[in-house]
Amino acid sequence: MCHPRCPTVATEEVIKAARDLLPDRGRSITSIAKLLGVSPGTLYNHISDLRELRAGAVPRQLEAPTQ
Repeated sequence: MCHPRCPTVATEEVIKAARDLLPDRGRSITSIAKLLGVSPGTLYNHISDLRELRAGAVPRQLEAPTQ
């Protein structure tokens, strides 16, 4: 059984909030996870473009198509 302080599974709302916070270089991934009640590993597992968001880059799937 999980420890009582074990993080919960990420919901759609948690993932959206994390995606909004990740570009903020003033917040660590650990602090974002703690704020949202999940583990840092949960963020890495559920946000495939986490490293791009963290770098402030536009995720590839959101880039405008080139002509």
